[in-house]
Amino acid sequence: MKVIAAYLLAVLGGNTCPSADDLKDILGSVGAEADDDKIELLLSEVKGKDITELIAAGREKLASVPSGGGAVAVAAPAAGGAAAAPAAEAKKEEKVEEKEESDDDMGFSLFD
Repeated sequence: MKVIAAYLLAVLGGNTCPSADDLKDILGSVGAEADDDKIELLLSEVKGKDITELIAAGREKLASVPSGGGAVAVAAPAAGGAAAAPAAEAKKEEKVEEKEESDDDMGFSLFD
């Protein structure tokens, strides 16, 4: 990830085709170790490709990956949202009644 981050920083800085030395300089500036094999692999994979197209392709691939049930949590309230609202209101009313009942059980008020 740090090699990819260094590559993206170089591109954002205006270097449309960063070299291995550019990436090593960026990584060295923050004290990170540069792995030559990973740098060469990345540069061979992105050689001749536009970074914006690579990012767009990556987003399309990530869109199809399940995200741990987030979609289910969003869909459930949409389907049963109308039924859940009255139940919540009933619970609130019950709590208010419990407070009033507890005052009656004591037989006196704090301000008497």
